[in-house]
Amino acid sequence: MKLIIAIFITLFPLITFAHSSVPANRHIAVQGSAEVFVEPDMAQIIFEVKSTEATFLEAKRELDDRISLLLEQSDKYGFDQNDVYISGLKSKVYTMIGTESGTVSGDKYLALKTVKVTLKDIKKVDEFINFAQSLKIDNIEKINGLSSKVNQLEVEATQLAIDNAKAKGNKLAQAFGAELGNVYSISANSGSSDYDYDAGGVKHIILSSDRNSVVASNNENPFMQQQYLGATISVKASIKVVFDLKLK
Repeated sequence: MKLIIAIFITLFPLITFAHSSVPANRHIAVQGSAEVFVEPDMAQIIFEVKSTEATFLEAKRELDDRISLLLEQSDKYGFDQNDVYISGLKSKVYTMIGTESGTVSGDKYLALKTVKVTLKDIKKVDEFINFAQSLKIDNIEKINGLSSKVNQLEVEATQLAIDNAKAKGNKLAQAFGAELGNVYSISANSGSSDYDYDAGGVKHIILSSDRNSVVASNNENPFMQQQYLGATISVKASIKVVFDLKLK
């Protein structure tokens, strides 16, 4: 797994933290920050599956049959029951009217479900999408890149932010003829503006599906593999620290 680490150092020498107390003696308040980037190694594909038939029961059966065929290949594509989410059934009734005669020709029933499948190997995404399309499951709402190492990256980003705060505090203290004393208070925050959060709490970044409308007119495959393999996930951490100062 390729990691790219960037530490962003705040240029302001002194930060006043709102809503936090500071000691009455000499002190310095600093903020350390860090950001870790990683290429996704997993992917979540979100399908909207539809079926329109003469009766609601027929539409539901046809819809469920295609979803079942999709999930039968779980071993081949490396996912299990815990990696699949299927929404509740939605339905609509459409009254069919002839375009020339203007007469009512009957009703059609639409059945719809949202299916989310998480693949543990992002390299299988392209093949899995092609298989889904062969089942006429071709309405892909979103492709999300995931990382299996998110917790590890959060720990790493936090440690880098701590190191950044210490280095910044030491540098500023020495510049004014002092040295860092004990830590008075700590406020830490980790997370990422590049993540979205779904109902299950899974962290992910939205990838390339927004290109679909552009390539559709050119008859290109809107889900070329290089689109999502090139994306990165960002994990950010920041820590605010108040140090006592000791004069040399």
